Amino acid sequence: MADPSNTNTLLLAQTVASFSRSELRWELAIIGAAVAILSIAVAAIALFCFRRGTRDLTLIYFGLLCILYAVRVLASFSSFRSIFNEPQMFWSYVNWVITCTIILPLGLFLYQLFDERLRNFFRWLLAAQTAFAIFGILAAALRVSLTKLSFANNFVVLGTLLATALFLVANKWRPGPRQRLSREFLVFVGGFLVWMLFVVHANLLGLKILKGQNVEFLGFLVFVASLGYISAYRTFANEERLIAINKELEIARRIQSSTLPQFVPSFAGLEIAARYAPMSAVAGDFYDFLCVDEKRVGILVADVTGHGVPAALIASMLKVAFAGQAAHAHDPARVLTGLNRSLCGKFEEHFVTAAYLFVDLEKSLLRYSAAGHPPLMLASGAAGKVREIEENGQMLGMFPESTYSSVEIRVGPGDRCLLYTDGVFEAKNAAQEEFGKSRCKEFLETQRDIPAARFANALLDRVAGFSGHNSARAQEDDITLLVLDFQKEIA
Repeated sequence: MADPSNTNTLLLAQTVASFSRSELRWELAIIGAAVAILSIAVAAIALFCFRRGTRDLTLIYFGLLCILYAVRVLASFSSFRSIFNEPQMFWSYVNWVITCTIILPLGLFLYQLFDERLRNFFRWLLAAQTAFAIFGILAAALRVSLTKLSFANNFVVLGTLLATALFLVANKWRPGPRQRLSREFLVFVGGFLVWMLFVVHANLLGLKILKGQNVEFLGFLVFVASLGYISAYRTFANEERLIAINKELEIARRIQSSTLPQFVPSFAGLEIAARYAPMSAVAGDFYDFLCVDEKRVGILVADVTGHGVPAALIASMLKVAFAGQAAHAHDPARVLTGLNRSLCGKFEEHFVTAAYLFVDLEKSLLRYSAAGHPPLMLASGAAGKVREIEENGQMLGMFPESTYSSVEIRVGPGDRCLLYTDGVFEAKNAAQEEFGKSRCKEFLETQRDIPAARFANALLDRVAGFSGHNSARAQEDDITLLVLDFQKEIA
């Protein structure tokens, strides 16, 4: 039996020998161009993989288009085919499958490039091309003549080009404000028109209207250069925008951090620990203090619906509104009523849940009121059990006439209060199970002996460990908690 490798070598040698020197130069030039296009495709996909922060899919579509075209060009040469031990029919089917599908990455590239008005046209165009690709591949699999299918494809390509040209002309003369054409669009149109001249020439050759050599690859090289410029331009422009956004978010984070208390007030007989863990650079959680004197302080914890910059802006509004409640800091119901009236009408799609706790160390008394907020948790030093204290009215910022009530609670030495936002017990693990109030209460019961600051850190670590936030999983909500420890006799 003959060695297949020797057979392939012999075929390659015979193929080369059958060429004239000029034909060989021409084929090597085309193969070199195909290899260059393939290299550009690999570089584009690598650029997308290594710079994924931009998430610009034009690089992927550009790479796929170049790969398909380069493989089709290479597969059209007997010198390349002779390297592989495959029959001629195999390469004919490879060429046909690429012919059917190569338009799809180009259409997806254009879909990413144009505005919404042009995207509607390209949706229909992509649907039609996808239908033809499926039809063509199935027809080839059913042994329909590739010659007939190629003939039909020539008409489809020419028809697509004509429909696209007519649509663009009609769109240009459409009544309405004229928008200045972008540099990307002009570069694309220039490269596309050059390529289309070569494509029309190739299809006319296929229809036997013209005679000569197929030089479509030269036009495609020009088109690849224009698409490469557009993809690189968009990638680096997106990165510049991303850097600018990150800088703005960092500024917003600093501004928001300045709206939070810069220090926790200190009182004889009371230790306060505050922890703030936003899920992103800026967040909608908020807490603040109204210090009346050395024995009395009001504490607000609030949670704006949503995340990011909109929630952070509302939280900043909340700080201003809260500062205006200093005159009646001793009355939680009045504080929440004032906040609600200040916030109503300022935003539509958001609301605020809040809890306000007034601590009177002189009278060993707490006054508490809330607006749609999770309950206050109080661990009694004597009983060792955790109570949930809930005195809720409607959320802030929705109903101007909402009213609130408050409840009074006696406290003693060793008692511990926990104020928090719902990010604590709504944290979920990989199985979508919530941390829940019961785990929070259990942790509060079992960690009674450690100081407030250590307890706050330990609780955050416990939540992060349960939900996996300290590993690869991202935090799903902002978390804020305040721990109040009554350390000795209050009198």
